[in-house]
Amino acid sequence: MTNKMWGGRFSSGPSAIMAEINASIHFDQRLYAQDIAGSKAHAAMLAKQGIITKADAAAITKGLNDIKAEIDAGKFKFSAALEDIHLNIESRLKELIGEAAGRLHTARSRNDQVATDFRLFVRDAADQISEGIEDLMVALAEQAETNAATLMPGFTHLQSAQPVTFGHHLLAYVEMLSRDLGRFGDARKRLNESPLGSAALAGTSYPIDRMMTAKDLGFSSPMRNSLDGVSARDFALEVLAACTICSIHLSRLAEEIVIWSSAQFRFVKLSDKFTTGSSIMPQKRNPDAAELVRAKPGRILGAFTALAVMMKGLPMAYAKDMQEDKEQTFDALDNMALAIAAMAGMVRDLEPNKPNMLAAANSGYATATDLADWLVQNLKMPFRDAHHVTGRIVALAEKKNVLLSELSLADMQSVHGAIDASVFKVLSVEASAKSRTSFGGTAPNNVKREAKRWLKTLKGKRG
Repeated sequence: MTNKMWGGRFSSGPSAIMAEINASIHFDQRLYAQDIAGSKAHAAMLAKQGIITKADAAAITKGLNDIKAEIDAGKFKFSAALEDIHLNIESRLKELIGEAAGRLHTARSRNDQVATDFRLFVRDAADQISEGIEDLMVALAEQAETNAATLMPGFTHLQSAQPVTFGHHLLAYVEMLSRDLGRFGDARKRLNESPLGSAALAGTSYPIDRMMTAKDLGFSSPMRNSLDGVSARDFALEVLAACTICSIHLSRLAEEIVIWSSAQFRFVKLSDKFTTGSSIMPQKRNPDAAELVRAKPGRILGAFTALAVMMKGLPMAYAKDMQEDKEQTFDALDNMALAIAAMAGMVRDLEPNKPNMLAAANSGYATATDLADWLVQNLKMPFRDAHHVTGRIVALAEKKNVLLSELSLADMQSVHGAIDASVFKVLSVEASAKSRTSFGGTAPNNVKREAKRWLKTLKGKRG
C-alpha cells in the first residue's frame, strides 16, 4: 500500500526497512505545538487571501485545536506509517473535519513546514535557555554580594597567586554568562525570519501573504529567498555554538565546585540536594551534579559537530539528510537547559567555608606582589629589581617556614636595608584585597557595587 498522503506516483509501498529509516515521528512529534501554530497561521492567511473559504479555515483551526488538546492530554495515537508529525496531524485532521483538511496544505510543502517548525522550536528553546542563564546570573550575583569580602586565594596554574574575594571570583562567571546571553540574543535575531511560504523550494503561484504569517508566528519578517528558506540550518548551528560555549563556562565552574568541595580544599559545602553517596564508602558526599554538568560539553559539542558535518556537503535545496538535524539538536538544547538549572541550584546551595578559605589565602605567600609594589612605591625601586628582592624575601620566609607577615623587620632588612616597619601594613591578605581598587579589581567595595549593579540589571529585566 502506498502512502495516501504522497503516494499517487507510486504503485507499491516502501519496504519495511525503508519505512523504518524514513520515519521520524518517534522524535519529531516534539514539534507538534509549533506545527499546529504554523498550520493555524497558514490557514488564516489562506482564508484572508481568498485561497480557501473562511468556513474551511474555521473548521481547520478548530480541528487543530482539538488535536493539540489530544496530544497535550496524551490521547493522540502517533503512527510510524505516517512518517512524521506533519502527516500525523494532517491525517487526524481529515478524520475530524473531512475534506477541508486537504485544503490546509495549499501553497506550502513539508519542506517549508518543517523549516518553520524547527525554527520555532529552536527559538522557543533559546528563549528558555536565556531565561535560565539570567536566573543563574542572579544566583551568582546574590552569592557575590553576600561574599563580597570573603577572602580566598586566587589561582594561576592552580597555584596560589594573589588574594581575591569569593564574590569577585563568582562575578567572573556572571561576566562570562552575560556574553553567553548576548550570543543567544544575537542568534535569535538572525533565526527570527519565517521560511513559511517558500513551499518546496521555488515559492508558490498562489497569492499568499508571507508578511501576515511571519507576523502571526512572531517572526520579524519572511526569509527573502525560497531556496534559503527551506535549506538553511545555520540558525540551529549558531544556537548550538552558543550552547557549546556556554556549556564550557558551566563546566569550568563545575570543575571548581568539584575541587572546592573536596576534603583537600574544603572551601565550600554542597547539601544533600546536589550530592550523592557511595554504595561502599559511607563517608562519601560526591558532587555528582557538578560532575554531570562538567560532562555536558561533550554531547553538546557533539550535536554541533554532527549537524555541521551533515550540512557541509548538501546542495540546494532540501534533502532527506536534513531529517538528521533534529535528534541531536533536541538533545543538546534539553541538556543545556538542564545543566543551567542544575548549576543555578548548586550556586544557591553553596555554603562557603570562610575560615578554610582565609587560611588558604594566607598560605603560598600570596601577598608577595603587594610587597613588590610596596618596594616600588616607597623605595622608588624599578619593578624588576623589586621582583628580585621580593623573591629573596619569600625564599627566606620559606626557609624559616613562616608567612611573609611573620618575618621580623630585621629579617627583611637583611635582604634590603631600606625596608621599614610600614611594610607590614601591606602584607595581610585583607589589606591586599582592599588595595585592589582599580576598575574590575577584587576590592570588597568594588565587588559589592558590581554585584548590586548586576542584580539591579537582571531583576529589572525580569520586571
